[in-house]
Amino acid sequence: MQAPAAITAVKDRPRFALSVDVEDYFQVWAFSNTVLRASWDGFSLRVGDNTRRCLDLFDAHGAKATFFTLGWIAERDPGLVTEIVARGHELASHGYDHTKVTAQTRDQFLDDVKKTKALLEDIAGVEVKGYRAAGFSIGPETPWAHEALAEAGYGYSSSTHPIAHDHYGDAQGPQSPYATAAGLIEAPVATLNLFGKRVSAAGGGWFRAAPYALSKALLTKASESLKGPAIFYFHPWEIDPEQPRLNRAPLKSKVRHYLNLSTMERKLSRLLSDFSWGRVDAALAPGGDA
Repeated sequence: MQAPAAITAVKDRPRFALSVDVEDYFQVWAFSNTVLRASWDGFSLRVGDNTRRCLDLFDAHGAKATFFTLGWIAERDPGLVTEIVARGHELASHGYDHTKVTAQTRDQFLDDVKKTKALLEDIAGVEVKGYRAAGFSIGPETPWAHEALAEAGYGYSSSTHPIAHDHYGDAQGPQSPYATAAGLIEAPVATLNLFGKRVSAAGGGWFRAAPYALSKALLTKASESLKGPAIFYFHPWEIDPEQPRLNRAPLKSKVRHYLNLSTMERKLSRLLSDFSWGRVDAALAPGGDA
């Protein structure tokens, strides 16, 4: 099998791309067997306030980001979507209701990504170019996904986390952004090879669990080895230690979800100070233009 064509590095592109997966605390995959989608409207939304805290934090540090937003959230808080765009950030799609690509047929997936793109664009009045799959679920099991995204009018995907993990990942997958056969770019989140093993430098629970100095060092090393931007991600609920506890969830899921929520915002502020952050579309565009 021929290796995918890597994206050529361009000097003026941001080396570090910041991304936020806009979903609420009860919508995460750690709780997908505990909280049914049919019950989502019974929860009070916290994602709007938490995302606006992220926007304020980014403003304070001069950082720009890409917000991969659920269509379900956009329908219920359209003002949040317009505020993301008004404050200079990229609006992108996270699918409608956080269903993994592997749980859909090609036709179902195409309908989902078309619907979400149209919804976000109608609210914000801007073109939506980017997509991120729930649970980084584009991979060998979904060979049609990139073609469907291109058909729906997307320009890039950031839907792979190429490490070994029990919920996602292809440890043999490309680590740098590459052009797919369908004509769009797949831009994996940041990983690096360390002592013969692939490790994540991409954020999320890994960032909350690790000492800050280690996370900073890994992200720096990743940016030096990747042919393209080092893409970092997190979720608005990760800066919300006061969120309601879902005590009926499995212990492993609760440990993953609630670990170090109280220190996340402080660590994130340090990260924003220590690196210069741009949008994913700017990091992938020729010359760094969004």
